[in-house]
Amino acid sequence: MNSGTSHISIAIDGPSGAGKSTMADRLGREFGFLHVDTGAMYRAVGLAVKRRGIDVKDREAVEALCGELDIRAELSENGQRTVLNGEDVSKAIRENSVSAYASAVAAYPGVRAFLLELQRETARTQNVIMDGRDIGTVVLPDAGIKIYLTASARSRAKRRFDELRERGEAVDEEEILREIEARDRADSTREIAPLTRHPDAVLADTSWLSFEEGYSLLRKIVAEELDRVR
Repeated sequence: MNSGTSHISIAIDGPSGAGKSTMADRLGREFGFLHVDTGAMYRAVGLAVKRRGIDVKDREAVEALCGELDIRAELSENGQRTVLNGEDVSKAIRENSVSAYASAVAAYPGVRAFLLELQRETARTQNVIMDGRDIGTVVLPDAGIKIYLTASARSRAKRRFDELRERGEAVDEEEILREIEARDRADSTREIAPLTRHPDAVLADTSWLSFEEGYSLLRKIVAEELDRVR
């Protein structure tokens, strides 16, 4: 349980494409927690950088842009939606081309500071299930429940390939695999808040599980952990 408050935070970390946000959203509905998809917030910043035509390698320009952005996580009938300066960008931020931008901007201190307080304030005021790369290690280190959700790069690439094909996008599975492996390296080796498993985090590996099997595993872990912290 968070120190100094009666609210419970569930932190779910793990690599890109592990299914964190989809499962966290469903878990939030089932257990009555607000789902906060932090990756969507970074994607929103990445989308803004892409739309403005800013060089994503220009740290000063990217960090300066944050001052012009209003990013909100809101509840809707379909779960969390991400709003960027008044526009619902929930679908736009999921375009494959935005992934590299999101990973790049997440390495900048100014971007992380911009979003960090928003995420922490949300957890201070209500029960949340928050997913990302550094929730249990940096954003909510006092979270009562920490889970590290992972899957092999190959299985994540296959899932992403199937998802994008279903949307009608022309994609190559091997190229997606290379992108995921590159993002894993970038996320785990960046100087600020690298992707790593907290010592207290329960490991959930869904490499060879279907979505429903993976969800059942995660649901069991959450139920057991809630019994522990309540």
